[in-house]
Amino acid sequence: MKINDLLIKDAMIMDLQATDKKGAINEMVKKMYDTGRISDIDTYKKGIIAREEQTSTGLGDGIAMPHAKNAAVKEATVLFAKSSAGVDYEALDGQPTYLFFMIAAPEGANDTHLQALAALSRQLIDPDFVEKLKTATTPEDVQATFAEAEKVEAAEKTTETVAEPASDRPFVVAVTACPTGIAHTYMAEDSLKKKAKELGVDIKVETNGSEGIKNRLTANEIDRAVGVIVAADKKVEMARFDGKHLVNRPVGDGIRKTEELINLVLSGSAPIYHGDGSASAEESSEKGSVGQEIYKNLMNGVSHMLPFVIAGGILIAISFMIDQFIGVPDDALGQLGGYNEAAAWFNQIGGAAFGFMLPVLAGFIAMSIGDRPGLVAGFAAGAIASTGGAGFLGALLGGFIAGYVIVFLRKALKGLPKSLDGIKAILFYPFFGLLITGSIMLLINGPMSNINNGLNTFLEGLDGTNAALLGALLGTMMAADLGGPINKAAYVFGTGTLAATVADGGSIVMAAVMAGGMVPPLAIFVATLVFKNKFTKQEQEAGLTNIVMGLSFVTEGAIPFAAADPLRAIPSFIAGSALAGGLVGAFGIRLMAPHGGIFVVPLLSNALLYLAFVAIGAIVSGILLGVLRKPVEQ
Repeated sequence: MKINDLLIKDAMIMDLQATDKKGAINEMVKKMYDTGRISDIDTYKKGIIAREEQTSTGLGDGIAMPHAKNAAVKEATVLFAKSSAGVDYEALDGQPTYLFFMIAAPEGANDTHLQALAALSRQLIDPDFVEKLKTATTPEDVQATFAEAEKVEAAEKTTETVAEPASDRPFVVAVTACPTGIAHTYMAEDSLKKKAKELGVDIKVETNGSEGIKNRLTANEIDRAVGVIVAADKKVEMARFDGKHLVNRPVGDGIRKTEELINLVLSGSAPIYHGDGSASAEESSEKGSVGQEIYKNLMNGVSHMLPFVIAGGILIAISFMIDQFIGVPDDALGQLGGYNEAAAWFNQIGGAAFGFMLPVLAGFIAMSIGDRPGLVAGFAAGAIASTGGAGFLGALLGGFIAGYVIVFLRKALKGLPKSLDGIKAILFYPFFGLLITGSIMLLINGPMSNINNGLNTFLEGLDGTNAALLGALLGTMMAADLGGPINKAAYVFGTGTLAATVADGGSIVMAAVMAGGMVPPLAIFVATLVFKNKFTKQEQEAGLTNIVMGLSFVTEGAIPFAAADPLRAIPSFIAGSALAGGLVGAFGIRLMAPHGGIFVVPLLSNALLYLAFVAIGAIVSGILLGVLRKPVEQ
């Protein structure tokens, strides 16, 4: 079976209209359904979304390969889609995506289908081939490009000879795997082989794909290899690599960072893998910079915490609204949010979820550092911080303490007999981790409580110029990288102020953060509406979708425009976001919810003024962007 047998002309989209990941998936899945390639939209789309949740199939370099293998697929199909403006597909390189290959494989896909899909994946490694696809204008052009590539590949196979491994060249072994084993597995295999050939390195790559394990590594090959590369997004057999220098990365790195992975192994700086899952003290060199690790661990805690904060915080805010609507006697204002039965009902439910905020934050930070044994110590650290008054900062610090306590215990208990390996995870790590972490938290709880109280007092006392400056700073951070580390730092700071301010009507900091985050997408709408000659028709249509994103507090909606023209877009966004955040701070507007945009307007202390400030910021940013942009060539 050839790739063109799967690339159906009727199932191609030569002008994809979507501008974001969700829209692109919906548009492609609908096309699959309309052309009769799948029987049920929801079932197939669930498979696509499940794969995306594990890691983005936006490979970088403008290519995405969303894929699913499930019962909704009638016949193996590759849907080709092309976007002229680019889509914010959350690609691994953070850049817009232009070419899409949505792969639909039936549950009983045979080897012929899978081999064709693997061949598709391998061809996308060739930049010349990709460039031809980018310039294709019709489905016939796309099929002709693949037909030509298949002829070249067939000719090369008839003339190629198999080279014997050279004794004077280093030898590396690798394993590639992705959850569905259709695309990324084989792209990573070919990328590693190609780069190894360029570097003068012999390599053997084992693939863990839908066809099962191919090119399985032998014990002899592993033994003579200088090191191992595991580029996988699912579990692979690891015990066989005990004692070898090993680099363990996502499968996306096996596609895009091949030279880095190979050089890490060759240099001997990769950590030595041990059968119990631990690594040598050199581990930090393989994981990346300290800053990257801290950010990754922090975001693991924050991402698990946010659903508790958002759902619980909004329910508590509703309880305050109910009491304000029904009425509370002046002598019972201290019971606001729980005075009337209906309000108390919402408050109790929201309070239950909100109470998990700090333990969940600390627990999942610790888990990111110390794996599952870190959960117990981390949750306890968060609970101690909560009850002891150390608050958000205490829980954050406690999560890192708990995680590194587990790392310490792994090293300390490394010398125990292997017969005790099973009991380590269920007894030694939880018990000693809890004891050590809990003791440290009790010692630092007092000082952290003082710091937390001082910060809350400072924030509560902000008014006028000071509040305006803080609001402007937070607005600037929200627009600086549109969902990146700086944006997330501001957002995390805002959510951390909610717990101590709900009883006072909400957080000025949170209100400023949300205002700053709403401005960039709305500014895109303003710019594309007022300066039509500066934007293409597709960009103008994308501007309309940014209304919804901006009003919903989805800052990332502005990413495609920022990526295409960062030197003009980012400063424009910062100007409007800083202005909106500064005005919110100056007028002391409070917010009781950590997310929601216009959907939580009733939870603002002054909704009309707040919306006016967001609109002012969006207009300023939009006009600046429009003035700075060059006219589109007609």
